[in-house]
Amino acid sequence: MKTKINRREFLKATATTGSAIVAGGTFFLPSPRFTLVSEAGASALPKPHVDGEKALMRLLKERKSHREYRPGQLPQEVISNLLWAAFGINRPDGRRTAPTARNRQDIDVYICMAEGTYLYDVKAHALKLVVAEDLRALTGTQPFVKEAPINLVYVADLTKMGNVPEDEKSLFAGAHTGFISQNVYLFCASEGLSTVVRALIDRPTLAKSMKLRSDQKIVLAQCVGYPKG
Repeated sequence: MKTKINRREFLKATATTGSAIVAGGTFFLPSPRFTLVSEAGASALPKPHVDGEKALMRLLKERKSHREYRPGQLPQEVISNLLWAAFGINRPDGRRTAPTARNRQDIDVYICMAEGTYLYDVKAHALKLVVAEDLRALTGTQPFVKEAPINLVYVADLTKMGNVPEDEKSLFAGAHTGFISQNVYLFCASEGLSTVVRALIDRPTLAKSMKLRSDQKIVLAQCVGYPKG
């Protein structure tokens, strides 16, 4: 059972237990039993569960695209595991679950849900609120995208590409996003979730609504949710 507590209750509790860690305006709790949203608009995620039970060959067999989703948000633990599988940190040196050329780590993962759009803060394993609006319908031109409880938006940060030639930046961004989206496909296969990666996006409109900079480019989006029926 997940419980939300406000800042006053949090401070009262931690004054006696000393169990919280405070850093950079985000509150982190060692226990995944609480969902704590700070005044800075960041929400710490539960620690990801990294010990899967299905073999890779079985996941590859079950990997598929699906475009029908039943309503209802995913549990916070599932969202935590999903984001870590997509592009989380899997080594002490900060390297990630998906490769990037020269370790540029140039793709940012945004998650659009009914309550708002968040940036996945990889180092903190937390969600940072970007827009407190439901932007799911803007993440694609197909009618089903607004029905999916989660739409991931993969954004290339061109400032992280360094001296990569201009004509190769799109190639790098596409390849890196492909690695990440395949991680999501395999995670969804392991959890019985539906997913489909999409390229039909009104990018200028979505970028404006997400308040992206001119050097941030939307590459692809990906629906995630439980299958209908």
